Amino acid sequence: MTPKITWEEPFCAEGNSCFRLGTDADGNAYIAVNGNEGHYLTDSIEALRTLIRDVKAGKADHLL
Repeated sequence: MTPKITWEEPFCAEGNSCFRLGTDADGNAYIAVNGNEGHYLTDSIEALRTLIRDVKAGKADHLL
């Protein structure tokens, strides 16, 4: 069964693709390219928070 994902507004960095973050009622987190939400990566909300913190800290900006 396909999860019911609540998507946030797209995050668009200058010159890069736009990404969307989402969550579901079971505590999972999702990330997808804007406009292609049918193909997403999923993990725990804590794993997504860690990724976002690392990106903001400049540790993983090469991923974007």
